[in-house]
Amino acid sequence: MPIDPIALSRELIAFNTINPPGNELSCIVHLEKILAAAGFETSVRSFAPDRANLIATVGGAGDKPPLCFTGHVDTVPLGSAPWSVDPFAGEIIDGKMYGRGSTDMKCGVAAFVAATCNNIAQLKQAGGVVLVITAGEEIGCEGAFHLARSGELGRAGAIIVAEPTSNAALVGHKGALWLRATLTGVTAHGSMPHLGVSAAYKAAKALTILEKFQFNIAPHPYLGSPTLNVGTVHAGLNFNSVPDRAEIGIDIRSIPGLDHARIQEHLRAELGDDVALEPTVDVGAIWTEPSLPWIGEVYDVVRGVTGEDQGPEPRTAPYFTDASALTPALGNPPTIILGPGEAAKAHQTDEYCSVQRIHEAADIYAKLALRWCGAES
Repeated sequence: MPIDPIALSRELIAFNTINPPGNELSCIVHLEKILAAAGFETSVRSFAPDRANLIATVGGAGDKPPLCFTGHVDTVPLGSAPWSVDPFAGEIIDGKMYGRGSTDMKCGVAAFVAATCNNIAQLKQAGGVVLVITAGEEIGCEGAFHLARSGELGRAGAIIVAEPTSNAALVGHKGALWLRATLTGVTAHGSMPHLGVSAAYKAAKALTILEKFQFNIAPHPYLGSPTLNVGTVHAGLNFNSVPDRAEIGIDIRSIPGLDHARIQEHLRAELGDDVALEPTVDVGAIWTEPSLPWIGEVYDVVRGVTGEDQGPEPRTAPYFTDASALTPALGNPPTIILGPGEAAKAHQTDEYCSVQRIHEAADIYAKLALRWCGAES
């Protein structure tokens, strides 16, 4: 019996996989049972209590490496604003499926699982398909990096990341380097500040340096320039004491060719020895040359299914994805980001995904998988 991507989307939304803490194992096991029953070889890889990734493979005869579909099943928290619908029901209203993780990105996972399961007999040919379904993407791609470090992924010939793009094919995204900058001082009574050393004033000087920081690299033709944003500043515990500790949260978005270790060296030189830098997220940029033949095939398939043209310029994502970990681990194959969700709805209250887009995505994924395996011209 064919798998309905809409029904499967609702099943996945019903799992509470808010990260933290994640608790993705039940959702992963549910998908593993579906894929194993369809004929995939499956492997659940735990990396923490109640947290696991899933690898499922089919086909792969000959020298051609498989086509990889990937997506994550963890979600962000619900937020403080009340929802008008049950965030775990997958309710459909006016052609939109509501729920936390609908657009980002359980509907994308459901679409490629349905597409490959429903065509599995034809995918057992040259190339084959591998599905990499991860936990922990929302906080630094934890699950994907665990798989990458394991060395067990093998190679892929191309990667499709089912993150929300409204079914447009995107060929890259910036990297992210998040740093915690810590400054220390000496506490004292607020009425006698001369007896202390204020970490807050040290932080103020650091903020001025960060505001003027230059990366000294030419912009990428499509991803633009790297950026630095100070997202958080914290100092002190009470009004009437000199603060002896301050923290600054730094969010850097990088472009291809900009080495994260060199960025940190440059920042340390600018900020001086008083500032300790600790990376909390470190994921690289992704870029695939849009002139590659396979990218042209993807554009053709998307246009045939959706009737929408990609336009004259390559398109990129504003967010980072598990591709930062998986693309290097799988041999740096061509990588696209293509999924049914709408990026603008990700992480929002009353998040939703278009039902039509889910059906389109499943059709696109099926056609691309069949082409890869030589089952469709």
